Amino acid sequence: MTTEREKMARGDWYTCLDPELERLRIAARTAVHAHNTAAPEKRRTIAPALRALLAHAPPSAIIEAPFHCSYGLNISLGEGVYLNAGCTILDSARVEIGAGSMLGPHVQIYCADHHRDPGKRAKGLEIARPVRIEKDVWIGGGAILLPGVTVGAGAIIGAGSVVTRNVPAGATVAGNPARLVPKRI
Repeated sequence: MTTEREKMARGDWYTCLDPELERLRIAARTAVHAHNTAAPEKRRTIAPALRALLAHAPPSAIIEAPFHCSYGLNISLGEGVYLNAGCTILDSARVEIGAGSMLGPHVQIYCADHHRDPGKRAKGLEIARPVRIEKDVWIGGGAILLPGVTVGAGAIIGAGSVVTRNVPAGATVAGNPARLVPKRI
């Protein structure tokens, strides 16, 4: 029999109200709490409990407090990644943040997409779509990345933007929904 966690990992519809998934979310909240309540002189590093939870987090990656994630185990950070205060990553699917990328304060990354049928949604039915941020991306404060998007290397996402589709490498997007900003000559 397939577990809800296995369905989630495969990108199939799964029930988020599952006891195993709840245990994983509690473990993530515990690790996040340890990180968010670390002494001020340790705030520029990732707390050991959170680092152990993440799929990959090199010593050069920085996560400012406060931070929130759903599971943590699906988050992979590249060298020199910087997440400013208030970032939220709802990582029901894989979230990759490439080397040298910088996320402004209160950036939100969502992987879970809920069912459109209200009855199924009320039963916790959702599907997880990965989010990929390639290297050297700059994401302005308050931006939201929706499930399944890829942001190409060197792209810039304007503050407050809602990214609903893939962003090409080197592009600048802004707005809600985020649209290409013409390059100035």
